[in-house]
Amino acid sequence: MNKPGWILLGLALGVAALSGCTSAQATRVKPWQRQYLADETMDPNRDPLGTAMMDHVYFSREAAQGGRGVGGAGCGCN
Repeated sequence: MNKPGWILLGLALGVAALSGCTSAQATRVKPWQRQYLADETMDPNRDPLGTAMMDHVYFSREAAQGGRGVGGAGCGCN
């Protein structure tokens, strides 16, 4: 590869390496933004019929059920 090719490759790798950087301060939820997280659409159990239907699908396909509540220590005992 010639010199301009190496420079272009180095620039592309540099941009790719720096594109995922963020500061810890930017990822925190501010107190005035919590209203959006408390919205009904953010509740995973907002549709009880849909949740029951998906539980039935998981049970039918994978022969597994439960796992939505608080469990034990990960050993399978409740």
